[in-house]
Amino acid sequence: MAEITAALVKDLREKTGAGMMDCKKALTENNGDFEAATDWLRTKGLSQAGKKADRVAAEGVVAVALRKDGKGMTGAAIELNAETDFVGRNETFQGVARQAAQVALDVGDDVEAVRSAKTAGGEDVQALVTNLIATIGENMAVRRSAKLSVAEGSISAYVHNSVGPELGKLGVLVALEGAGDQAAMQELGRKIAMHVAATNPLSLSAEDLDPAAIERERAVLIEKAKEQGRPDNMIEKIVEGQISKFQREVVLLEQPFVMNPDQTVKALIAETGKALGADIKMTGFVRLALGEGVEKKENDFAAEVASMTGGN
Repeated sequence: MAEITAALVKDLREKTGAGMMDCKKALTENNGDFEAATDWLRTKGLSQAGKKADRVAAEGVVAVALRKDGKGMTGAAIELNAETDFVGRNETFQGVARQAAQVALDVGDDVEAVRSAKTAGGEDVQALVTNLIATIGENMAVRRSAKLSVAEGSISAYVHNSVGPELGKLGVLVALEGAGDQAAMQELGRKIAMHVAATNPLSLSAEDLDPAAIERERAVLIEKAKEQGRPDNMIEKIVEGQISKFQREVVLLEQPFVMNPDQTVKALIAETGKALGADIKMTGFVRLALGEGVEKKENDFAAEVASMTGGN
C-alpha cells in the first residue's frame, strides 16, 4: 500500500473540496491511488462540497449544551450555518448542531478545534457537516463556538425563537459563581439570559467595555453637541455625562432588569444572593445571534431571468 502522506491528503482536498478526513479515508480505501480516491469521493457525493463554499450561509441554528461538573457547571453554544431557513428545520441538520455543541463543552471557543474534534459517535464534526453538504446540497459551516464554566455555581442557557430543544435563532449563556443552591442560581441565570437576549449588552461591567466603543460614542456626542450650538467650554462636561448614561445602557450589570426596571441586574444578583445566604458573582455571558455579522447577498432575480433568456 502506498504511503498516505499529509501532502497527498492536502492535494486531494484542494482538488475535490472534500473534508480532510474524507480525503484521508478515500486514499486509505483506494490504497493511496490519487485518481481512484478522487472517483471514490465523487461516487460518495463528497467532492461537490467545496464548490458550494462561496455561497452565503447565514441561516441555520444556534445550539446550546449544559453539563454539571460536581459543584460547578460548563455551558457551550455553537452556530451552525446553512443557506436557507428550511435546512435549519431539518432534523439531521439539528442533530449535527447538537453534537457540535456537546463537543464544544470540552473543546471550547476554538471553532477550528470544534470542527476537527470527534463526537461521541467517533466522527469528527467537519466530516458530519461535509456529509450534510453532499446530501442536502447547501453550503454549511460551524461558524462560531463559545464556552463558559464555573468551579462552583451555575451556567444557564436560553434560546430565543426555538426550533427544537436547545436550538434556536439566538442562544445565550450566563455564568454565575457562588456556593448558593445550584437550581436557584440556574433559575436566576435563565432570567438574566432572557434579559441579555432582549437588550444585547456590549459588556459585563464598565471595566470590560471596549475603549474603542466609548470613543466612537464620544465622537458622535461631541459632533451632536456642536450641531446643537452648545458652548465649546460646556461640551466636554455635557458629553461626559452622556457617556456615563451610555455606559449604564450597554453594560449588563448596570442595566435596568427587563422584568423589573426599578432594579439593576447587579442589584437583582445581590438580592438573590442574600436570599440564598451566599455571595453570587456573575463571571461572564455569551450571546450568539444567528447570522450576526454575515453579509447576505441580495439576489437580483430580474437580472438573472434576463441573463437566462438573453434579455428578452
